[in-house]
Amino acid sequence: MVIHNGIPNRKNFIIQTFPEGFFIIKKHQMEQKELTLQIINVKAAGIDVGSRSHMVAIDQDKENVREFGVYTKDHLQMIEYLHAHGITTVAMESTGTYWQTLFDALQAEGFEVLLVGGNQTKNVKGRKTDVIDCMWIQKLHSLGLLSGSFLLSNVLQELRTYYYHRQHLIEQAALYIHKIQKALRLMNIRLDIAIRDVAGKSGLNIIEAILAGNRDPEYLASLVDIRVKKSKEEIADSLRGWWRDELLYELKAALEFYKLYEKALVDCDKTIEQVLIKHLPQHTVRSQEKKEFKVTNKKNRKHAPAFNVSKIAYQYFGTDLFAIQGISHTTVLCLLTNMGHDIHKFSSAKSFAAWLRLVPNNKVSGGKIIGNSTTKGRNYIAVALRQAANSIGNQKDHDLTPFFKRVAFRKGRVAAITATARKLAIIIWNMITKLQPYKKNEIIMNNEKHKINHLKQIERKIGALHLNGNELKRLFERTSLLVN
Repeated sequence: MVIHNGIPNRKNFIIQTFPEGFFIIKKHQMEQKELTLQIINVKAAGIDVGSRSHMVAIDQDKENVREFGVYTKDHLQMIEYLHAHGITTVAMESTGTYWQTLFDALQAEGFEVLLVGGNQTKNVKGRKTDVIDCMWIQKLHSLGLLSGSFLLSNVLQELRTYYYHRQHLIEQAALYIHKIQKALRLMNIRLDIAIRDVAGKSGLNIIEAILAGNRDPEYLASLVDIRVKKSKEEIADSLRGWWRDELLYELKAALEFYKLYEKALVDCDKTIEQVLIKHLPQHTVRSQEKKEFKVTNKKNRKHAPAFNVSKIAYQYFGTDLFAIQGISHTTVLCLLTNMGHDIHKFSSAKSFAAWLRLVPNNKVSGGKIIGNSTTKGRNYIAVALRQAANSIGNQKDHDLTPFFKRVAFRKGRVAAITATARKLAIIIWNMITKLQPYKKNEIIMNNEKHKINHLKQIERKIGALHLNGNELKRLFERTSLLVN
């Protein structure tokens, strides 16, 4: 160490002066280490999927980025290009439905294809181009930082397509029911008040008679079913209005379209039934299970499936999902066509509920939860379970009603619907994957435990108030009045 005038070399030390003198402090020498990420996928490519063209990056060189069209011949040229550069794995971003044909073509050629969501491939801030996007996807994939989305098997994709088309038919039929109601209302024919369902048996009989030229209110009222609660006089009063040719024309056209969609819905149900029966698992049900299981095909709501969903679901899953009160045929059909046996791909019930976006997305910062709202996104199974949970909240004697009310009291009805839908998802996962029946007794016991704990809390609060005998008597009398 070199010292000048009693002071060490300034290159290795820091000198700080104070009124009392000066202090010599040695510098902390830290070696800088270059941070590198290990390449996991050596022969990886990234594809930025577009509606008119696809950008392909095989490395981080812009000169090697190629643009391909969306036609079948362009897909074949892309496959040849990837094979020529020794690519074995490909990552692409899910963009609408534009990725599906390319995804299937690449998988058929033996490539390992990862479909990733847009939240995983968000680029750094700055200029955004298709070239930069595909290079960024390639870089993340080569470093092993991307995880593929959950994809259904080919059979389930076929069934899901039928189910989506079925939902479209129901929506269109509902649209024309609204047009029928509007045309009648503008003529002051208030059939929607007199009859519960305008598109029901009685309503269609009246509308067809009106289109056939009948205008007599008493005659039209005589066409209703005997189970209609309204009197014939009130129904006849609702059928007195002003007949307008343009609205009668619209009424006729809307009715024809409604019948067309209803017929298409029946044909779609037949197709779904045939595909489900074709892919039923080849296993036999024990005779004891057959005796315990009751086949029901009650259409408890409009547009319920036109085939025996309960029987097919029991043969397919090996357990009776209809043992859960509040689960409708439409809900089970949604589960059959959108998940099926692919539910076994989820390692736990929690992961299944998380995939359905029915669990809180906890965001933690500084050891505190700063946000816990559920992830946005539409999932048909989650929608069906939410509808079932909403119906459970309206029931008084359901096993899950106490749970629904506890959550609704603390966080509101919307949160209670989500929490109950999550509980239904967990129950369904356990029933299907473990081939176990619905454990009603466990839920009832759990409700009793919560009730006992709540009573203990009330006792502690009453004890802390130090009430005398008269106050306790008055409190008991008020409680009795509330119960009665």
